[in-house]
Order: sequence, then structure tokens, then C-alpha cells
Amino acid sequence: MSMTLDGGTWPAGFAIQPRQTTLTQKLLNAFKQVPVAHAGDVMGRHTGAVGLHAYHNDLGLTMCGTAITVRTRPGDNLMVHVAIQRAQPGDIIVIDGGGDLSTAVIGGLMRTTAIARQLGGFVIDGALRDVAEWAEGALPAYARGHVHRGPSKDGPGQINIPISCAGMTVMPGDLILGDADGVIAIPASEAEALLSLCQAQAEKEARIRAQNETGEVDRERFDSILRKKGCPL
Repeated sequence: MSMTLDGGTWPAGFAIQPRQTTLTQKLLNAFKQVPVAHAGDVMGRHTGAVGLHAYHNDLGLTMCGTAITVRTRPGDNLMVHVAIQRAQPGDIIVIDGGGDLSTAVIGGLMRTTAIARQLGGFVIDGALRDVAEWAEGALPAYARGHVHRGPSKDGPGQINIPISCAGMTVMPGDLILGDADGVIAIPASEAEALLSLCQAQAEKEARIRAQNETGEVDRERFDSILRKKGCPL
């Protein structure tokens, strides 16, 4: 049995926890300018989602918002519907579907609702369907794959709990970034400090790009690494 936000006792496997809202709009607006690659670099380079595909067919469409997490039984989307109904404009629905590709957990009709409710996008460790509709753009959608088979609506499932999604640990309320390179989850508690690091990374890359555009190479940068490895340069 599990407790939920209304204080009642729900059946095992079902839970709806409160939406987390620690990220300010000012911070979210600032992160809209941050590439996923920059965030990944300042977080150690080996973090973020793996194995997801962008289905919105628009390299310029980006995603930045607060995570509403959903864990659902593979092949079932009852709690995904509930999450869409409870999410606020700009929120991103992050779904732990166990990586299952046998049955879609979201489709075109749900996309229509999400657009009308001005949600920020979807990240799905599982499958979607109605690929042609997602390819119209307007709403970012990343998923592990697609299949025509439709879901059941029986549960169980949980909303706003810690989940695993495509190699990422995602907590409810985390900052989710997505662009043409992929998706990354930034812990809400670290977002403020990481913003300045991301901005510094952007400045660093701008300097390197300007140097690269001259055609001159910084050979010593890499030769010094090789010498430290014992290479006889």
C-alpha cells in the first residue's frame, strides 16, 4: 500500500506525489539558451540520456522545463494520462517505461492534448506511435523507439517519484534540457550553480571557435598530452 498527496491509502503500485516546483522561471529562461552538450560537459561529460531518438523532426526545436516523472508498467499509459492532466504549462513529462518497445505508451491524441495544455515535451524510455504527427514539430518528443501497438489503461503506475529513464536518474522537479544532441537531467539543487559553469563553457568554446576559424592549430595543446602519456615527441 502507498500514501499519496491526498493522505489516503492507494493500492500497491499506485501513487501520485505533489508536483515539485523549486526552479524559478528566471532560471528556466536562462537555461533555454544552454546547449545540452555544454551542460553535459560541465557535469562530467558522461551523463544524460542514451538510446533515445527525437521524433519532432526539427533540429531547432529545444526543450527546457521542470520534470514531471512517471513510472508505468510497460504497455500501459493510465498514469501518463493523469500526469498530462496535472502538469502545468512548460512541464516535461519524463516516463520510465522500462525501455519496452512492444507497445506504445503515448500517441498523437495525447500530443494534441499536451500542445493545448502548453506542456514542454516528452522523454520516454519506451515507445510512442503516430510518428507522422510527432514529426509535425511544435512539441519535443524523445523516445527509445516506436510501434503501432496501442497501450492499455489499467496501471499500476506512479507520478512524481524518482525514476530511471534512458540511463538517467530523474527526480521530480529536476531541470530537463533537450536539443538536437539529446536530453539531459540537471538536479534541481545544482541548477543555479551549474548555470554559471555552462555560461563559462559557452565563452570558452566561442574563443576556441574563433581561433579555429583562423586555420591555425594549437599543436602544443595535444602534443603536451601525448608527452604526458610517454609518447616520444
